[in-house]
Amino acid sequence: MTRVEAVDSEQSTSLTLTFPDKRDWVLGKILEKQAQTEPDRPFLQYAEERALTYAEVNSQVNRLAHGLQELGVGREDAVLLMLPNCMEFLFAWFAVNKLGAVQVPINTAYRGYFFKHLANTSRGRFLVIDAEYLDRLILSENELPDLKEIVIRGADTQSSLPPSGRLRFHALTRLLEHPQDSDPGVDVRYHDLAAIHFTSGTTGPSKGTMMTHAHCYFLADANVHFLNLNSQDINHTSLPLFHVNAQLIAVYSALLKGAKVVFYPFFSASDWLAQMQASRATITTLLGGMMAFVMKQPAREDDRQNNLRAVWAVPCPTQLAASFRERFDVERTVECYGNTEIGIVTMQSSQDSKAGSCGRSLTDWYDVKVVDPETDEELPPDTPGELVVRAKTPWIIMQGYVGMPEATVDAFRNLWFHTGDILKRDPDGYFYFVDRTKDRIRRRGENIASTELEQVIAAHPAVLECAVVAVKSEHAGGEDEIKVALVLRPDAVLRPEEFIAWCEDRMPYFAVPRFVEFLAALPKTPTNKLRKHELREKGVSSETWDREATGYKLREQLQREKMRKSLRSGSGGKKNPD
Repeated sequence: MTRVEAVDSEQSTSLTLTFPDKRDWVLGKILEKQAQTEPDRPFLQYAEERALTYAEVNSQVNRLAHGLQELGVGREDAVLLMLPNCMEFLFAWFAVNKLGAVQVPINTAYRGYFFKHLANTSRGRFLVIDAEYLDRLILSENELPDLKEIVIRGADTQSSLPPSGRLRFHALTRLLEHPQDSDPGVDVRYHDLAAIHFTSGTTGPSKGTMMTHAHCYFLADANVHFLNLNSQDINHTSLPLFHVNAQLIAVYSALLKGAKVVFYPFFSASDWLAQMQASRATITTLLGGMMAFVMKQPAREDDRQNNLRAVWAVPCPTQLAASFRERFDVERTVECYGNTEIGIVTMQSSQDSKAGSCGRSLTDWYDVKVVDPETDEELPPDTPGELVVRAKTPWIIMQGYVGMPEATVDAFRNLWFHTGDILKRDPDGYFYFVDRTKDRIRRRGENIASTELEQVIAAHPAVLECAVVAVKSEHAGGEDEIKVALVLRPDAVLRPEEFIAWCEDRMPYFAVPRFVEFLAALPKTPTNKLRKHELREKGVSSETWDREATGYKLREQLQREKMRKSLRSGSGGKKNPD
């Protein structure tokens, strides 16, 4: 296959912006510009369907924006988006931002407590949702006081909608057929709020990160520089569009350069190479765990027959990355450090790197320090401590956690954002990830707060006490598995399979524990504080029940397998099983 050459650019900690004027750091303005200057250039393609051009996408976005405007969506309104990977997700995101409103993506695996917490904390009055997930809404309707207007994907006519009561229902197809396809003309500014992305990065309930247009733009443009992205590139992603990664690293970065995006409904290690070849992708975004799953696939004679020149993968173990580049003939892998709250603050590529490092800081744009987690005093080189960050340019990091002023103040104590991660810096300025400071679990690319799971599990009628901890996964890629220790009420009987089935109805599939262990009592201090470190150190023992070892499959796993077979057989099926 013919490779698309990268634009020559020395990888460094400096950053040249695609749009140097801050007034242009607005998604809707950039989409409008690209549609005018490159109207016929391909922009978005779902799987093997026909690609839509920049002009076609902009027209659909403007129609939807006018339709949403007539429903009452205006500046600063929070609009919840609960959609699978599909064109309509991107249309809705862009349309909401063109109106000066705020997109609030919802993980499609959310249900019960998780769904209600996100909707109520953001206080969204509008929800765009796929018909597949309506049961989550109906079950929680009486506990969602702010929601008023519901736009449904998958309801083709008004007659196919649920009857309106307190909630008013509308068909997404009708809004997309609005006769006006010109820009809605709302003056959106770079310091206006663009998105609220919820993250479970620390203890306590998920927190909604308030991101300005400048914040979103800057994160995307950092990746343009990081990947040497140009207009001839084709970005591939199979990550969910409700996450920052797919939105800003894959889609928005391509938009900045007038490049093309090919996206798929979900990740499949066995289908990954076929997707690379069919899409002719030059760049793809992965997580370290996904890279490990791809490497476990049987080697094929055509492994190197692809157009890939760069792979974005975080975290990216050194040996795994080297083996991946060799097997698939990839020019470079790139790694960075960042998170939703601050964007990307360090970066490096395989061409300019130190083994195990996540790169050097973008010193023109951020102050980055390693400090003592107790005192916030800066530590000398090669000493592990908490990474703290401060922006040198206004509006390019988060503006706080929505509805959580105490959490915001705590995160920004001493006027630095505290990442909750332990890193070290060597004398040459390269940073290295070491550990997490707080009780956080990372599984399947998702950050999970153990306290949220414990809150749900504690409601089980047979459970007296519980504790959730991370267990290191046997797969490379820096991810965890979830273990729960259960103390049952007197005379209660509970089989692990029954407990897991109960969890499936109440939490996202990726948060359902893999390991279950029944204890007579949880380890505690004399003052009755939980000794979680003892549970972590114990890990998996002979008394631990392992869901995977028993062959138990979650409903989501079975649905995903069914979807995969459907896609391979060519029978369609566009919905994300998550």
